[in-house]
Amino acid sequence: MISNHTKESLERYVNHRIQPGGFLTAVLSNDLFGAVGSADSFNRVALADICQYIYNEVPGNAWGSRDAVRNYLKGQSE
Repeated sequence: MISNHTKESLERYVNHRIQPGGFLTAVLSNDLFGAVGSADSFNRVALADICQYIYNEVPGNAWGSRDAVRNYLKGQSE
C-alpha cells in the first residue's frame, strides 16, 4: 500500500543519506502529529504500512527521534 514515491524516498534516505520530505522526516523522527499534519491523502492512508516498513527495513539507528535522523544524515550513529 506504500507508494513507489515514498519507498524511493526511503531508499534514498537509507542508501545515500538524502533527507526525505517533511512527512517522512516526521515519521522517521517519531513525530506522529507532524506526520499526520503533513501527509498527503495517499500517505495518510498508508501510515501504518510505512511505519511497519521502516521498522523492518530501515536501520535502527536511522529512525526513532529527531536526533537519530539528524545523526544518520550526518553519517553518525546515535
